Amino acid sequence: MPKKSNSIRWVIAVGVIVFIGVMAYSSFQETRTRYEVCMTFKGATHCATAAGATQDQAVRSAQEIDCELLANGRDENVVCLGQQPSSVRPVR
Repeated sequence: MPKKSNSIRWVIAVGVIVFIGVMAYSSFQETRTRYEVCMTFKGATHCATAAGATQDQAVRSAQEIDCELLANGRDENVVCLGQQPSSVRPVR
């Protein structure tokens, strides 16, 4: 019986190592691209930097940060998010 118990421990250990590796790899893939986005809303401007797996995800995330700080309430936030950014630039 001890031999079977030892095998199970090795399988569990390998499984944990693989799981940690997959989580680390996917985390690095999530934040592969970074962009600084500036939004102007009601005469005020705010710039935020965000990361994402794609350019669209990173830009949208930065827009959401900007509009959350510039808009007053949910309705204005929706209007702000519907506008084009004042500037978008990649960050290395």
